[in-house]
Amino acid sequence: MRNLLERGLTAEGYAVSAVDNGVDALIAASREPVSGMVVDVMLPGMSGFEICRRVRASGISAPILLLTARDAVKDRVFGLDSGADDYLTKPFDFEELSARLRAMLRRHTGGDRLRITVGRLLLDSEMLRITSGDTVIPASPKEFALLRLLAGDVGNPVSRTQILEQVWGTTQHIDPNIVDQYISYLRRKIDPQTSGVKIVTVRGAGYRLELVE
Repeated sequence: MRNLLERGLTAEGYAVSAVDNGVDALIAASREPVSGMVVDVMLPGMSGFEICRRVRASGISAPILLLTARDAVKDRVFGLDSGADDYLTKPFDFEELSARLRAMLRRHTGGDRLRITVGRLLLDSEMLRITSGDTVIPASPKEFALLRLLAGDVGNPVSRTQILEQVWGTTQHIDPNIVDQYISYLRRKIDPQTSGVKIVTVRGAGYRLELVE
């Protein structure tokens, strides 16, 4: 199942890091910033419930979708109380898993407005898609979340700490330079002349999104 999910999510544009046991899952979550997690309850080495508890205890707020064959109410309640954001029982259709994952990521970005327009860009939080006119600008979930954060406060600087907390879910065990790296990714993809916006570095304060006339 892991390989099928990895292929399916990769085909939908996600950058996927897959592991096959609970211990490696916890290590991966603590070392590598993640947008979201899909966790099977029955993993060798550590249960999905325990992974949820430890991830939350470490301060990581990335949304977690639990997969399990257990359909009893008490099991669902236990999973949610352990720190999961949603619960999907096996067997399931990949389309449902994908929809639930999109919904979790959408909620996590914090926007009640599913679509916002800034400059000539349209940011669709439901599809995690950026478009400029008829052109779709490919972006990872993290890149989308970062641009969405900047677009929510056009003209005002957003600090690296704010970005780490709201996009990566934590400031612990993360190199702050990763923010600069993702800003660089977005700058390569978003042309100010065609998009009508540009990302400006504010020395000592962070970054802001500006409209280009």
